[in-house]
Amino acid sequence: MRVQRVLMPGSGAESWTVLDDEHSLVEPVERFLGYLASIERSPNTIKAYAHDLKDWFVYLGGVGLDWREVSLEDVAGFVGWLRLPPAARDGRVAVLPTVEHHCSESSVNRKLAALTSFCEFHARHGVALAGLLVGLTPPGKGRSSAASYKPFLHHVTKSHPQRRRTIKLAASPPRAQVLTAEQVQAILDACVHLRDRLLFALLLDTGVRIGEALGLRHEDLDIAERQVTVTPRENANGARVKSGRSRVIPTSAELMRLYADYLNLEYGVLDSDYVFVNLWGHPQGHPLSYPAVYDLVGRLRQRTGITFAPHMFRHTYATWLLRRNAGMESVKELLGHASITTTVDTYGHLSVQDARATLEAAGWFTGKEVQW
Repeated sequence: MRVQRVLMPGSGAESWTVLDDEHSLVEPVERFLGYLASIERSPNTIKAYAHDLKDWFVYLGGVGLDWREVSLEDVAGFVGWLRLPPAARDGRVAVLPTVEHHCSESSVNRKLAALTSFCEFHARHGVALAGLLVGLTPPGKGRSSAASYKPFLHHVTKSHPQRRRTIKLAASPPRAQVLTAEQVQAILDACVHLRDRLLFALLLDTGVRIGEALGLRHEDLDIAERQVTVTPRENANGARVKSGRSRVIPTSAELMRLYADYLNLEYGVLDSDYVFVNLWGHPQGHPLSYPAVYDLVGRLRQRTGITFAPHMFRHTYATWLLRRNAGMESVKELLGHASITTTVDTYGHLSVQDARATLEAAGWFTGKEVQW
């Protein structure tokens, strides 16, 4: 069983499907993934769901279960199966207690979320899976805190039963990885071309996602006003704006000067709407692609010895803003998050250094309170 990339007829849009061992479509998965494509979910989302559901059907095939007749205990068995190393999943290899779990808690929860959406989709079409992975919690039960974030119109829905997943592993939220100023400077200085330096400078100066940067047109960069507009649109390189809405981000004068230098010294008379394009590779003038960026990242890692990914510039942007006392709501708008809970969950953390700075600012560690 494998995940297969496909191009949609007519539009040429990218999508993904799951094939069985005889290279035939896994029909229930294909129906669900086709639905996701029709409501314009990101190809990356569809690809992730395809891999997660492939694992589910491989597990069902291994234990001889029909996908329409599974129980909650079968899903629990799936969780245990995911935690095993691949070589031990057929039961022929013993696993020592000291062997680490193959799938992390967060990876298992992501796969369960995909399975939940799959089951709810088919439940709406008559398959009795509606209550398999989602239960209703009575009003007032579960987590509650006077200081916890309450969503918009919470007062309207708080008396209604709340939907909660019936199986979910306890997982610590991942800590956003942040670059230091010295690391950022080293990466920028290692760039051979102005185009590459502009790309990473833009990621740091605006906090945009790499897909948003690759989809930028020249009309989106306003040198006079020193701002960048992120606009959802179809892009030839498959780049996407994740939030689905436009936003305007202020930039520094230095970034706009770098952009002007790039246009004058490298871009020249090239006829293209895109800001980031192939200038030395083929096809020349075509928008820069995701694989080209990751090849560039690989070369910069070798030159600098710094392990980084493009998304770390976004984490660095947000964390630096918060350390400079920017409001969480402002950071949310700049990042283009749909909900402030996403911003809080991702960046509401303190490193040891942040905690020390907070305590020192509060007058702690003076050495005058008590004598050791």
